[in-house]
Amino acid sequence: MSDHNHYPSFDIMEGFTEWDKHTQSIIKTRMHREHALSSLTAIEAENLRAWCSLLMDDHRGEVIQFIIHHIDHKLTDHRGEGYQLVGMPGLREFISRGLKAIDETGWYQNSQPFFQLREDMQRNIMLQIHDGSYPTTKNWEGISQKLLFDKLHQLSIEAYYAHPLIWSEIGFGGPAYPRGYSLQEPDQLETWEAVKRS
Repeated sequence: MSDHNHYPSFDIMEGFTEWDKHTQSIIKTRMHREHALSSLTAIEAENLRAWCSLLMDDHRGEVIQFIIHHIDHKLTDHRGEGYQLVGMPGLREFISRGLKAIDETGWYQNSQPFFQLREDMQRNIMLQIHDGSYPTTKNWEGISQKLLFDKLHQLSIEAYYAHPLIWSEIGFGGPAYPRGYSLQEPDQLETWEAVKRS
């Protein structure tokens, strides 16, 4: 994992008491590693764990588990996304079929599931799927490799940058409510905002 932390002395959770009870509850939930999964199977979750860890260049269990939980929730809430490309299945079916196809790549590559492959093999498969050039099989029928990669990328980023550990690393001060912003001039920092290391 690369060191992306530009704010090593900043900890978003030091301001925990400044948030209202509702905000505290939401953020506290994001810090819990153990979440029961409603839609994803154990194999799908493990393949996602390997995929998302490599995709985000981050192998921390609490962060990757939060991404998996986020994706599982998206597949469970049945709210849809407000749009759907012609000929494409709904999100739950799309991701489920896509994960089945990803799992299959491991069996073709080295007679084991995707999540058990060496990282260099996983990366090579991911690059091919990103480019839409992975050899097609029956499991890929009706599934755009590029769209699958993009959707998993989008869902991973949504969750990754919503996790308090990542907030600390990028210097995001978290929700300003209810304390709010008081400074009006450019380049001024509130007392609770992060100072970037030189």
